Amino acid sequence: MNLGLLGTALAMGIAALGSAIGIGIAGQASIGAWKKCYMSNKAAPFILTVFAGAPLTQTIYGFLLMQQLKASTADPAFLFGLAIASAIAMAFSAVVQGKAGAAGADALAETGKGFSQYITVVGLCETVALFALVFSMVALA
Repeated sequence: MNLGLLGTALAMGIAALGSAIGIGIAGQASIGAWKKCYMSNKAAPFILTVFAGAPLTQTIYGFLLMQQLKASTADPAFLFGLAIASAIAMAFSAVVQGKAGAAGADALAETGKGFSQYITVVGLCETVALFALVFSMVALA
């Protein structure tokens, strides 16, 4: 078995697993926030879907990395290690992004204020995944 090809597959799979967990966390909080709004006879802000969906992008980054790894002729052990390390970074980024999005959804639904500050923190979590993707692609060049 080619260790590099195994890493290629795991790059997307691990990143997608993190996305699923992050979306689940932020999605549950968004649903709970909407419920609080409905129970208070307040408008339920649709913008909360932004918080719930934000961790999805790490799956795309995992896919992009998978494509780059697949095309690489680097040492298979290096490809495997790079794939695992990068995918874990992306997955953790998605999970903490989901947690930040959950807090943002709750706060926004309760106060109706602060969206730009909350989404900034969600974006900072995203930056870790972007760095992992870009730095991995540079390492493959």
